[in-house]
Amino acid sequence: MVRGGLLGPKPGFWTAASGPQQILLRSRCVSSPDSHREPGQPPPDQKGVSPFDHPDSFHSASQQNPMTEIRQAKPLAVPESEALRYLPEGPIPLGDGLISWVGIQHGSDSTIGSLNVLDLRAGVNQSFDLPGRPGFAFPCEHEHTFVVGCERSLGYYDVSSGLWRTFCEGIDEGVENTIINDGMVFEDNLIFGTKDLEFSTKKAGLYLYRGSDRKLIRLRDDQICSNGKAMLRDPDGTLQLLDIDSPTRQVVRYEFDIEGGRLGPPQVVLDLAGDPAVPDGAILTPDGRGMIVSMFHVDPAVHGETRLYDLSSGELRCVWQTPLSPQNTCPALVRLGGELKLVITTAVEHMDSEARNKCTAAGRIFLADVDLEDTGTALTPLYPLIVG
Repeated sequence: MVRGGLLGPKPGFWTAASGPQQILLRSRCVSSPDSHREPGQPPPDQKGVSPFDHPDSFHSASQQNPMTEIRQAKPLAVPESEALRYLPEGPIPLGDGLISWVGIQHGSDSTIGSLNVLDLRAGVNQSFDLPGRPGFAFPCEHEHTFVVGCERSLGYYDVSSGLWRTFCEGIDEGVENTIINDGMVFEDNLIFGTKDLEFSTKKAGLYLYRGSDRKLIRLRDDQICSNGKAMLRDPDGTLQLLDIDSPTRQVVRYEFDIEGGRLGPPQVVLDLAGDPAVPDGAILTPDGRGMIVSMFHVDPAVHGETRLYDLSSGELRCVWQTPLSPQNTCPALVRLGGELKLVITTAVEHMDSEARNKCTAAGRIFLADVDLEDTGTALTPLYPLIVG
């Protein structure tokens, strides 16, 4: 791992010419003989040695539907440091075997975070400290530059020079104790939300930063922890925004008028009421028919879960388990050697020493096989560098 903001990009880092691999969404795996273990069953080297009083403590829909496929994700040796393992989120594919991700904050009392670039083949992670806590970072059309939501500002960060430039402020103006959280790129627009740092009060915003006139528009002001987002387009061209406010345990759909800067009434797409975990980051499948949702389980558990739901029926199709890492934060799809794989970030946020001793893989980045058709479209839209 290399830290600092003045390091140039590694060979193979994406360029504007090659571009990252557009689905209207945002997401080195090796197969193993235990890749289809039953839910709750520990890996082979842990059989009969569970540190948990109740190994099946992660009770989920996957244990209720015998048709749900169960897969095992495998942890990488990154992040290496405790600071970077605290709250990794927002993995984004930059090219074959290359992703970026953000360390939202480097500890429970930290007020800084980082942008990271991970080479999945080499297992090498470059980390660049940012001037605050980032909620998201997306690659721009301009080489080496990312658009970042950091604290209550939007800005550009150049990984080759370490330069940071703010272009939008005033987010959640008049509201206390919130910062930017998850977001997405759609054409020349940014759609993102904020979170209440106490995870309790409906005061966080949902925003559109409209690229056509560089205007910040607050769409909602009553969320608690605004998380996963994706965009669908109806046959008539109408846009549908899928959005998660984690404590509600729901995925909702809004008809979205970007030109008018407004949302239609919310419609519940997925209702996960009663689940012990809350939905966090999410992406669409390449065909737009399914949603992959990472579930954040605060309490110690034998594994975490990232799930694939069918959007038309709500059926749970697949569960990727992350052994000994219950806090799944965000999924991403990436091509590795031309094959589609799943990246899952996990965290150690809120864990005390006892929980850490049980959840020894917490904070690691996981990779897994997927059985999804690769449509060949780009996996990441590039954000245009808007000057003004």
